[in-house]
Amino acid sequence: MLGSQRLGPSNKSDRLVLAHGFTQNARCWGRFGELCSDNFDVLAIDAPGHGLSGHGNADLTEAGRLIVEAGGLGHYVGYSMGGRMLLHAALESRIEIRSLVLIGANPGIESADERAQRRATDERWAAHIMEVGGPTFINDWLDQPMFAHMSDEQTFKATRYENAADGMAASLRSCGVGVQEPLWDRLSSLRMPVLVIAGTKDEKYTMIGERMVAAIGSNARFVNIEGGHAVHLENPVVTAAVVASGGSQLSGW
Repeated sequence: MLGSQRLGPSNKSDRLVLAHGFTQNARCWGRFGELCSDNFDVLAIDAPGHGLSGHGNADLTEAGRLIVEAGGLGHYVGYSMGGRMLLHAALESRIEIRSLVLIGANPGIESADERAQRRATDERWAAHIMEVGGPTFINDWLDQPMFAHMSDEQTFKATRYENAADGMAASLRSCGVGVQEPLWDRLSSLRMPVLVIAGTKDEKYTMIGERMVAAIGSNARFVNIEGGHAVHLENPVVTAAVVASGGSQLSGW
């Protein structure tokens, strides 16, 4: 059983399920989640190892399955780690996802050497979590360049402190990019509408996002929104509007 939180009233016909990034939890969607509730019945899920959820050792496939089981039939939004979990779920033919929105998500590192290097980095971070404890680790995590320009309120730093150190460490070891097998050659099998979003200042994920859409095909669209890696937190009004409109051109909403 995964923890969850409903954002706004549940009187909308379409459900939108939110899967957060690493070190976050269901209470870290802020204004973006509130705005989405104007158009959807919004359910935010605590990913395995975070918030009120156990299952810290779940791999990406199992984590994605657990999130979709908790969320039920609906449209799904995944940010970063949450996006990678949902991408695995979407590639499982027995799981029905009406449409998929990926924000700053990576289908995987293709080079075996680069994956090994990232796996070693993830392991160092995991060990650091257990050495210094959750709050100190989160401070260090948010000091990285992709987050350092954001305020504590934008990153939900205090809310991230709710996560248990052992859960986050287990999640990083089981679901980090370093242990993820690349999914690039499977993306063309996605049949639901897919909206890929990246911040304009996040050059790495802008390139990844554009390439993902090309690999998926005509049922996918890419949208660049002013902001960085956590563009939904930096620019929630525009991001929520894009999600509500399905990227202007995206069918299936």
